[in-house]
Amino acid sequence: MTRSKGRRGARAEQAQDDAPWSIDQFQVPEEEGKTRFHDLGLHPSIMRGIAELGFEYCSPIQAQVLPHTLQGHDAIGKAQTGTGKTAAFLITIFNDLLENPLEGERFLGEPRALVIAPTRELVMQIAADAHDLGKFTGLKTATLIGGMDYQKQLNLLGNEIVDLVVATPGRLLDFTGRRDLYLDHIEVLVLDEADRMLDMGFIPDIEFICSKLPETRQTMLFSATMPPPIEKLTKKFLNNPKRIEVSRAATTNKDITAFKIPVKSRQKRETLRWLLNHDQVETAIVFANRKTTVRELNKSLQRHGFRSGEIHGDMDQSNRLKE
Repeated sequence: MTRSKGRRGARAEQAQDDAPWSIDQFQVPEEEGKTRFHDLGLHPSIMRGIAELGFEYCSPIQAQVLPHTLQGHDAIGKAQTGTGKTAAFLITIFNDLLENPLEGERFLGEPRALVIAPTRELVMQIAADAHDLGKFTGLKTATLIGGMDYQKQLNLLGNEIVDLVVATPGRLLDFTGRRDLYLDHIEVLVLDEADRMLDMGFIPDIEFICSKLPETRQTMLFSATMPPPIEKLTKKFLNNPKRIEVSRAATTNKDITAFKIPVKSRQKRETLRWLLNHDQVETAIVFANRKTTVRELNKSLQRHGFRSGEIHGDMDQSNRLKE
């Protein structure tokens, strides 16, 4: 794709709701030991998105990360999924782009921010969160993932200015290799779930991508664990980062009852069908340790009149979404 000019025009205005909104409509009392989003000096359009989502106080990682990243500093967050890290880096990205708008014309295929995540599912979840948080910002997010139609993703990049790209490493390299995407204007980079990218063999790709980005950028890295290769990555590509470590608060769902049923191997499917029929089960998730077992179990349930589907690694993304 050649570099062609595109204008944002009135896109930001179109993203705004017709009804006027004021931060006065979002009252959150000060509470000792808690950080309000009000206290961070965020752009009003981001605050409106936060208000609509019902967020009042920062999670521990947000309270520790945001005061640093909102100032443009690099950060390393040792945190698991469910701690609020996604909102932390998305708020940082959106606030930076809004507070530092580019003057003049922009080009298609030149995003200002990049988030790299190891799986298609995680990329899609981050993009969904970006849509919700950035609903009133006018900023545009695009996802680049394998297993989906390349041309459709290319059409999005070729039809309008994209501010944030969320991508898996392989598909990102596809786009840059074909010159359908340019990374020389990236201002903010996020590497999410870096340890999973290590497990999946993506670190050489990440190093190659980072080497092609502008050196004067902000970089955030999040990982549940920090093995030596990830530490090496941080030392190579992050500049004096703030290190933050949080644990997800342990929670117990009182509505879930756990129990164990001793059963012989040959009786497993019969027992499963009995439970589904007699426990008034409307929806259920059944896990198996092999792809072949998943396929065989699904066919068995369907033969016995159950409406079931299967999800496993051999399925392409479109079929996973259908299930």
